Amino acid sequence: MTRCEIISNQSVQDELIQLLEEHLPDVLYTIVPVVLGRGKKNYKLGSSTWPETNFILIAYVEDSQVHVVKAIIKALKEKFDGEGIKLFCVKAEDL
Repeated sequence: MTRCEIISNQSVQDELIQLLEEHLPDVLYTIVPVVLGRGKKNYKLGSSTWPETNFILIAYVEDSQVHVVKAIIKALKEKFDGEGIKLFCVKAEDL
């Protein structure tokens, strides 16, 4: 089992969910809808100075399906160049 954590601009959230559900029909996920912070290129603080915000999507997928998530993120990065879409994968243990 692998924990896939995706942090991205809210502008790509709907498309990300659509692609995940299309390519991994049984995917289960949790969304943290408003995430504030600083990335490599800019701030996402939901303020008048830095008005944008991010979201986090967390999904636990079978190890054999991680390549599907990576391909989805790669396609989103190509389509939404400059949106700061990040994927972090960590081996998870179900206790």
